Amino acid sequence: MRYTILTLFPGLIRPWLSESLLKKAQERGLIQVEVVDLRAYGLGRHRTVDDTPYGGGAGMVIRPDVAVAALEAVLPADEVILLSPAGEPFTQRVAEELAQRDHLVLLSGRYEGFDARVEAFVTRSLSIGDYVLMGGEVAALAVLEATARLIPGVIGDPESHRRDSFVRGLLDHPHYTRPPEFRGLRVPEVLLSGNHPEVDRWRRQEALRKTLAVRPELVREARLGPLEVAWLAEMDREG
Repeated sequence: MRYTILTLFPGLIRPWLSESLLKKAQERGLIQVEVVDLRAYGLGRHRTVDDTPYGGGAGMVIRPDVAVAALEAVLPADEVILLSPAGEPFTQRVAEELAQRDHLVLLSGRYEGFDARVEAFVTRSLSIGDYVLMGGEVAALAVLEATARLIPGVIGDPESHRRDSFVRGLLDHPHYTRPPEFRGLRVPEVLLSGNHPEVDRWRRQEALRKTLAVRPELVREARLGPLEVAWLAEMDREG
């Protein structure tokens, strides 16, 4: 998988790529990440990238000629993605879809964002949540991490991401490790039993219970098995 991140602040991106699993994935050739400075496509002696908004108002807007020049320099790509709070929600299912691509271009804005005409040159716009950041770099890194970890070999144990939150539409089950007791709080006995079918049953049930408590709206769209459906009916009866 190849990623190209367009940003006015490459220094915010590069340190993130030099640590942990992303670093190892690049060293092993599983992913390639290119960070492109939008200012390299700025205009004039001062490399101007933005201008005041038509109609007045606060802030500056990134010029379409600058953004599109940078985009065209890195094409072709399977997807050109604009990171924006006005985009479609970035979900695990979107991450799974994007992880099948060969080349993603991630366009990170600053200030008041990009001139709206830039949208004609992207394939989709994604939002990582209903809030506004100082720029799109954090969102671009979120898309990078969420998709890269789905590429075979990036994470050592492929079973790890098959059980993640949102993969089946539910949140993940609680996790525990040593010591078995900490300040009066004990690890559930079933996890110490060595009974793997019962451990799996407990984990599935706790994932459903946690989702109902924290994000009940997810249950409606979740891919539930017969056991989860039965447990859901029982939990409804219990109130």
